[in-house]
Amino acid sequence: FINNTKAKECPNKVSKYSTAEELHRSTEFLARVAQLSEFKAEIDALKKGKDVAKTSKLKALDPFLDENALLRVGGRLNNSDLPFESKHQIILPSKHKFTKLLFEHLHKKFLHIGAQGLVHQIRLQYWPINGKGIARKIFHDCTGCFRQRPRVIEQLMGNLPAERVSPSAPFLNSGVDFCGPFQIKFKNQRKGIYSKVYAAIFVCLATKAIHLETVTDLTTEAFIAALKRLYARRGRIATLMSDNASNFKGAELNRLKKLTCQTNETLANYLSSEAIQWKFIPPRSPNFGGMWEAGAKSFKHHLHRTRTNCNITIEEFETIVIQIEGIRNSGPLIPLSDNINEYEVLTPGHFIIGRPITEPEILDISDNRLSRWQYTTKCVQTI
Repeated sequence: FINNTKAKECPNKVSKYSTAEELHRSTEFLARVAQLSEFKAEIDALKKGKDVAKTSKLKALDPFLDENALLRVGGRLNNSDLPFESKHQIILPSKHKFTKLLFEHLHKKFLHIGAQGLVHQIRLQYWPINGKGIARKIFHDCTGCFRQRPRVIEQLMGNLPAERVSPSAPFLNSGVDFCGPFQIKFKNQRKGIYSKVYAAIFVCLATKAIHLETVTDLTTEAFIAALKRLYARRGRIATLMSDNASNFKGAELNRLKKLTCQTNETLANYLSSEAIQWKFIPPRSPNFGGMWEAGAKSFKHHLHRTRTNCNITIEEFETIVIQIEGIRNSGPLIPLSDNINEYEVLTPGHFIIGRPITEPEILDISDNRLSRWQYTTKCVQTI
């Protein structure tokens, strides 16, 4: 706004649409305001070349001021190849309004992600004081999450199967479950054709990675097609485990039982030709399939909070499904640490592509220092 009110020859005039660089500068400005309201004494000490007081809550973070007067985490990762914003996150106060709004924004951006996953996404660029407590409060106070959050019933856990405790390649030993039906519109018109689709959820038993496929019906051909897509994109499958379709009722239950029954010759021939062994858990025993039941639960967790109406097309539904897959494969597998020198946490994405699917923006590195990959990524993010 300030640039637009200046003279016509001002080179910094901007259009009515905000660019990624403008949003980046605006976010830094708001973070600077938040820091001045809480950490003024620490900022004044650093500007004078002194260390922060020993009684300061920031002492353990080894803070410093960057070229934009932003208070950042110090640490021991300065010589690593990580982006600057990931090595030295922006410190945020715990009780400022901007910190709360940032948590709420990322919670909704990543499809109402859980508290631990939210902290992981925040710490890719920021280091909020008491971040875990803020994330738990945001998740607990979210109206959409509260409406969809059921009561958790504790069960006595049994022994894990061999596929769960044996190291293997991603999706070599997998579990499968179906969710649905979901009503979607096949034509983007006012009087479109509405139909049912289902989601096939494949879960790696070793790494907890998930693979989601949209299927239009419960026929053998549709399931084999989904299995072929999984096989082509994730690699060879040795063992496939499933339940006995207890989550389907009526005609859908009969169709799915016919699909997964051991007398299905078409499916049996395909599985034998691909050397895939299909194992069934005992009937009416969902506790034996806790891995894919948890995958189905997490899929519904995101879907029901983001899909606010049934008037979406098949392309929009598939986009949401793939987004959920990327978010779930970027969730931490272990509890997060408060150590500032531990940047990355292990996720299923590390076993698939070597890193989480959701990665931070790269806007702070000058062009002459960017590799070709970093330059391309920067161009894409500034569109």
